Amino acid sequence: MKYLTPLFLILFIACSQPAKEESAEEIPPQTQIKLATSMGDIVLKLYDETPLHRDNFIKIVEDGVLDSLLFHRVIENFMIQAGDTNSKTAQPGDTLGNGDLPYQVPAEITPTLFHKKGVLAAARGGHPERVSSSTQFYIVQGRVFNDSTLSRAETRINGWLAEHYLKHDSAYSEDLDSLLVAFDEEDYQTIGRINRRFYELAKDYENFEKYVIPDEHREVYKTIGGTPHLDQNYTVFGEVVSGLAIVDSIAAVSTNDLDRPVQDVRIIKAEIITE
Repeated sequence: MKYLTPLFLILFIACSQPAKEESAEEIPPQTQIKLATSMGDIVLKLYDETPLHRDNFIKIVEDGVLDSLLFHRVIENFMIQAGDTNSKTAQPGDTLGNGDLPYQVPAEITPTLFHKKGVLAAARGGHPERVSSSTQFYIVQGRVFNDSTLSRAETRINGWLAEHYLKHDSAYSEDLDSLLVAFDEEDYQTIGRINRRFYELAKDYENFEKYVIPDEHREVYKTIGGTPHLDQNYTVFGEVVSGLAIVDSIAAVSTNDLDRPVQDVRIIKAEIITE
């Protein structure tokens, strides 16, 4: 997917005084962001479990980076994607998907965070470290799954994980070094050639722990829905707390062959409403 975690444990050591119990009022609320779009408002909360993505999203909102950008990639029953910095002035028919700021965010892929309906996640390219775009994100619409389709999703997850762990196997360190150099030099022909080699080798790669979708996640996918095949490969860093109906409405718009809405759907203003 084109531009398609650690938990912090705070230890309080008491010398002679008993530990003070923290009240609910002393626990800071999760940051919330309102996206005022041309089709209605979506309110997001950002997860504290992914602090690098949380802080980056706060920064680009404060800097006005997301204002006037389009939802440039929309696929019904899958997700809606925005954040391409080239989309602010895009003309009808322009191809979008490659614009962002000149840095990336380190991956914060956490087993407890998964692609249920309404989650906010970071888009990314094919970098072997699974780093995220600085500005592009997607909100999951997804669909409801059953045990059979979840098993197929699990197979797709493990196919991608096989490629990831293969690339970091010491036996293939020279290939990985060459791939990293190609990314730095934006040598897309070499990137494609090395990735095709990794793809073929990964089909028989078994030297990693296979991922099994947890029962509690499966239950959510079978009731609320989502996009499970993206789990453990993209950073999930927030979720919709208000405006899921707006997400559904955006996901239902007519699109062209490149999944760009025929009629522009725009983020008019992004702002922090809770800190």
